[in-house]
Amino acid sequence: MSEDTKYNYPNRLSIFRFFLDAEGVRRNPIPFHKRYFDQFGDSFSLKIGVSKHIILSRDNEIAQYILQKNQKNYHKSKFQSVYLSKYLGKGLLTVDGDFWLKQRRLIQPAFHKQKMNQLVENMNQTIASELEALVEDKPIDLFPVMSQLAFNVVAKSLFQLSISDEKLNRIKYIIEEVQNFLIKEIRLPHKAWWFSLSGQVKRHLELAEENNQIIKEIIEDRVSSNTEINDLLNMLLETRYEDTGEGMSVKQLVDEIKVLFIAGHETTANALTFTLHLLGTHPEIQQKVFDEIVAIESQTNDIVEQLQKMTYTNAVLNESMRLYPPAWITDRQNVTDDILAGYHIKKETLIGVSFYELHRNPKYWENPDEFIPERFLGEQKKQSMQYFYPFGAGPRMCIGSGFAIYEMCLTLAHIIKQYVIKSSNASVKFNPLITLKPVGVEVSFCKR
Repeated sequence: MSEDTKYNYPNRLSIFRFFLDAEGVRRNPIPFHKRYFDQFGDSFSLKIGVSKHIILSRDNEIAQYILQKNQKNYHKSKFQSVYLSKYLGKGLLTVDGDFWLKQRRLIQPAFHKQKMNQLVENMNQTIASELEALVEDKPIDLFPVMSQLAFNVVAKSLFQLSISDEKLNRIKYIIEEVQNFLIKEIRLPHKAWWFSLSGQVKRHLELAEENNQIIKEIIEDRVSSNTEINDLLNMLLETRYEDTGEGMSVKQLVDEIKVLFIAGHETTANALTFTLHLLGTHPEIQQKVFDEIVAIESQTNDIVEQLQKMTYTNAVLNESMRLYPPAWITDRQNVTDDILAGYHIKKETLIGVSFYELHRNPKYWENPDEFIPERFLGEQKKQSMQYFYPFGAGPRMCIGSGFAIYEMCLTLAHIIKQYVIKSSNASVKFNPLITLKPVGVEVSFCKR
């Protein structure tokens, strides 16, 4: 039986058209994906060479199948497992199979709700401190401010008292430099020889190693100090493997901490930037958030209780992440042949799910391009959550989602209590890198 008769795929995008569009796709793939979905339907495919197949989808059935229902047959692609691991090491974000499961089981308890509640006071103080220098009454580029805030919240939650500003700034610089280069490697594979020959690969590997050494020194200093501090590092140091009763090696701790830095700060910074922009263009929704925060703070001074009562604020965050999902796309490759949404697909087919497009698919969302937080309230919320992937889904769902929600709710509460937010532009621009990065989002903060 020939391959063409044994396997079948969604409507195919021609390789000729793909190459015609390639330069534009590298700059910003989202408009091209939208065009292809409008033409071909909720899934389309591309055949490269004799036997390599790619599927891109905004179909919820496919998303649920590869992320939840049959997730064991769908591993991360080499974009994540090879490119990312080169700089990030072998942490939760980049590994698969038994080792991933072992690490997930080890680390999960550190992110239990009760553990997160212990970090809230420190998180709240860090946010308040970061916002003290907020520029008032004139438009500012919002993302760098939110990026610095989110980075410091992660850093202080990881290493409460164990890191100097100099080291912190160096870690942030290295993470940004390495990520920007990683995107170039992924989007310009034909230039791999030049990146290597010109020394760019070597330089960024050296930066990644410098980052390893900074984090390693922090861990070793903590271990030798024999002090217990209420932060994530301490929680991770206390974890033990079920089979051996031993903790993580320093090398493994370094790899996991790098993942927490990267996954924990940029996605949150993105979501906060988009949310504040949307509130700045929807004053009536901003007023509802303000009213909720004031009402909650009149009922209790306990920060954890306040967070638990922020129903409308949470709905605003969810609707913002629906429109602008921080992790806007994911991909998997099937380990064995499979039947996916009626298609018989060959093993090692690369399957991408665009959460950005799934979250705006009119098949699942009424008025999909409008900002309507009520989608995530009451009975409507049950319907909406079926098609909502701000932190992924299934066993590999983001381990730090609870941490991120706490941080974003606290940040919004601090800002909206003090300021009226006004957006400079009605629309927003972004750059789809590993995450959906806001570009040139300007808002003004005016004292209430």
